[in-house]
Amino acid sequence: MKSFIEVSETCHFPIQNLPYGVFSAKQDKAARVGVAIGEYVLDMAVLENEGFFKEIIKTDQPVFNRPYLNDFMGLGKEAWSAVRTKLQEVLSADNPVLRDNEELRKNALIPQSEITMHMPIKIGDYTDFYASKEHATNVGIMFRGKENALMPNWTHLPVGYHGRASSVVLSRIDVRRPVGQQKPKDADSPIFGPCRQLDFELEMGYIIGTGNKLGDPITIENAEEHIFGMVLLNDWSARDIQAWEYVPLGPFLAKNFSTSIAPWIVPMEALEPFRVAGPKQDPKPLAYLDQEGEGSFDIELEVLLKGENQKERQTISKSNHRYLYWSPAQMVAHHTIGGCDLNTGDLLGSGTISGEEKNARGSLLELTWRGAEPISLGENEQREWLEDGDELTMTGWCQGEGYRVGFGEVAGKILPAHDINEVFSKKVLTNQK
Repeated sequence: MKSFIEVSETCHFPIQNLPYGVFSAKQDKAARVGVAIGEYVLDMAVLENEGFFKEIIKTDQPVFNRPYLNDFMGLGKEAWSAVRTKLQEVLSADNPVLRDNEELRKNALIPQSEITMHMPIKIGDYTDFYASKEHATNVGIMFRGKENALMPNWTHLPVGYHGRASSVVLSRIDVRRPVGQQKPKDADSPIFGPCRQLDFELEMGYIIGTGNKLGDPITIENAEEHIFGMVLLNDWSARDIQAWEYVPLGPFLAKNFSTSIAPWIVPMEALEPFRVAGPKQDPKPLAYLDQEGEGSFDIELEVLLKGENQKERQTISKSNHRYLYWSPAQMVAHHTIGGCDLNTGDLLGSGTISGEEKNARGSLLELTWRGAEPISLGENEQREWLEDGDELTMTGWCQGEGYRVGFGEVAGKILPAHDINEVFSKKVLTNQK
């Protein structure tokens, strides 16, 4: 399959992909839905106005001339598939409808260099899982020792916790170093101040397209039909804050300060050619989690880090989505088995994706083994944890024959923590008034 738009073999956005995002342009500041194709974005609002989807979308209200994807996602899998088929037809190399219509092409295809990306979805709820066995094992060894690395429940259910949707931000939005309580090993009581062990977590996010009614679980057989697509996700973590606060209910301030996602959501249908089996699950999951067939996807993942004084970013980790022990479908099925309702726009995080090899670990916590084994960045720089001015980038793609289905990038730069003395002096003055 080829498009009339030239796309290189290493470009993330060929006609086989067609990821969705929300953008605005210099000439039109209104945010609306777009689809990435090569170095361009296809303005879905223009095609919608021209009637390209009138036989597919049976509503008088626009779904693409909107600031979020939620209205389109809520239409369901049948509509998603039909629109994707229509787009591939319109963008095909041998279809003249858009290719030969100069005016329409000029209005509908905008260079990505001339647009601004926005948050693609309105997120209602965010749930973060802990689905990588290698990651869970590494963390367990550090904190509890080899004999108690995995908790007894870990191989029986996808462990997860409810995150904070309000602090999920788009790629390229700077991340302010958080502050909070920490308890150094040699201290009798906790101290308060900026996080000293700031970390990243290499994850994938699953976007819920259609949900379920409260009290009616989603079955494992139907779970993937509710997932609109996947997105790169970085769940920034304050390890020292987390180590002190997580007992007995889990992380709180250590996670709620920022979670970054990429601007492009890759539809599940684009990932179908790259479906693979995940790790063998032993013991066999209970019936409601017992998934038949291949439940994972071969997605190459890479993490790059650039210090403030460095010229080039350095690759520090290479992992793969297929390493996840629990599949996206199993996460959805488990999330709803007790009757919880998922809604259009909800975000599920996979948890850190780590492999068996050291260079496949998806966090600095593991790469540096809790700071004991610093990693080299070249140019006489090394890292135990993220430093102010660091810019961290994640990318990922599925490799086809002569093309890539890619996810773009999710990136963020670390800003210094707020001056605590200044913050507290303002608070004191306010209280005095």
